[in-house]
Amino acid sequence: MQPVAEFHDVNRERFDTMVVPRGRPAVLRGLVADWPAVQAARQGYEALADYLRGVASEEPFEAWFGAPEIGGRFGYNEAFDGYNHERRLATVGQLLDLLMRQRGHDAPYSMYAGGIPIRKHLPGLMPDIGVPLLDKSRETLISLWLGNRTRVAPHWDLPQNLACVIAGRRRFTLFPTEQLKNLYVGPLDFTLAGQPTSLVDLDNPDFERHPRFREALQVAETVELAPGDALYLPSLWWHAVSSLDEIGAMVNFWWRAGDPPHLSPRNALYHAVITLKDLPPKERERWRIFFNHYVFGDDGDPVEHLPEQARGILGRRTPELVARVKALLVQALSR
Repeated sequence: MQPVAEFHDVNRERFDTMVVPRGRPAVLRGLVADWPAVQAARQGYEALADYLRGVASEEPFEAWFGAPEIGGRFGYNEAFDGYNHERRLATVGQLLDLLMRQRGHDAPYSMYAGGIPIRKHLPGLMPDIGVPLLDKSRETLISLWLGNRTRVAPHWDLPQNLACVIAGRRRFTLFPTEQLKNLYVGPLDFTLAGQPTSLVDLDNPDFERHPRFREALQVAETVELAPGDALYLPSLWWHAVSSLDEIGAMVNFWWRAGDPPHLSPRNALYHAVITLKDLPPKERERWRIFFNHYVFGDDGDPVEHLPEQARGILGRRTPELVARVKALLVQALSR
């Protein structure tokens, strides 16, 4: 696997004009090394736990707990009707207590909480995690990831992502979006945490069962991040994440490009699956022409010959237009 490109001394202008437009992952070493949380982690796990308890609320969130036998690899059970782990509510303080107790075990229970909304569950952390690279006026979801030695399967996220490591080393394995066909992805509508995930065990791939995964590895990129490092991830890049130490913590900043409201194209994918996938092949290919023309713009602007007032749902995107299209869809899907 190839190393991820690294950038140094990146300010906001370089981030917006050099890093993001590449459309590829980028490592930003030491970007958040001066965060108080990173400084606390460097003093040890006790100092980190004390710091996080001090900024946390008592609001519970969902955490995942797996037996030692899963080796930190969260996923499905054999029947694909459930998971290989349990999900329970916990507060930041409770999860930290459990993590601290597992230290030193040769085969610890796997513990993981992902996407903990910081504004709700760690409000005192907000003043201490500023990132000058990001536009403060842009709507941004900020989340904490907390656990021990865990392995998260390759998955994609819709927003762009700046992942900032607070504690513990983290290894990212990255695949371009085009590798979808080679990643042997699980169910679309029954997922671990919202996004479909690859079924391949990255640390022990079964090439007899997943032979095309060899092709994915040919173009994969990998990097190990230390506390204080950050990784920029473009939208829809596949990424697997392994937390390599007894306790790991990371903060993610997620944002969407374009004008709000930000809707999820995944809903269109679901609808397309049930309306297009089983059509006769020739009819399906004709619909591909329509989508390429109207959605992906293969032929240029499809309504440039029409006056603005006659462009309907293909006109300029406004909140009013979005609301109207939503209403049309609700009406159509209710029949």
